[in-house]
Amino acid sequence: MEFKEAKNKFVQTWGALGSQWGINKTMAQIHALLMVSHEPVSMEDIMEELQISRGNASMNLRALMDWGIVYKEYKAGERREFFTAEKDLDELAVKISRERSKREIKPALKVLKEVSTIKSDGTEAERHFVDQTTKLYDFVLKADNVLDKITEYKDNWLAKLVVKIMK
Repeated sequence: MEFKEAKNKFVQTWGALGSQWGINKTMAQIHALLMVSHEPVSMEDIMEELQISRGNASMNLRALMDWGIVYKEYKAGERREFFTAEKDLDELAVKISRERSKREIKPALKVLKEVSTIKSDGTEAERHFVDQTTKLYDFVLKADNVLDKITEYKDNWLAKLVVKIMK
């Protein structure tokens, strides 16, 4: 397999996986392209490589920057904007985990807390509903707390040591 073919296969596969992770295919493809590029890439080059419109590229680059995993770079003498992706895979995982928690887990926790604290008139169906949603809330909260602890490891020397040992 030649380099160009391998790169294209990676970008297409990463795009397909992205839709399973809750982001759109184009956003994942742009991220993949930037992640494997050895130097910053212009929006025009992204558009050409992925065959997407300026609006599509711009919208998805903005979203990736909002996630904190793509950065805008400037080159002296260039009017065009260039973009690069986070290359540190540990940092990338931390940023994605934090963003997904903020966008998905925290709102789910809010709803679970709200629905599990309804006033029950004592029927079996209501008691069962409150019991199950309370258990689900507790489970999701524990999972979110574990995720928070894992993503805080970069600030904690002991956690860094544990992660290093696990590698």
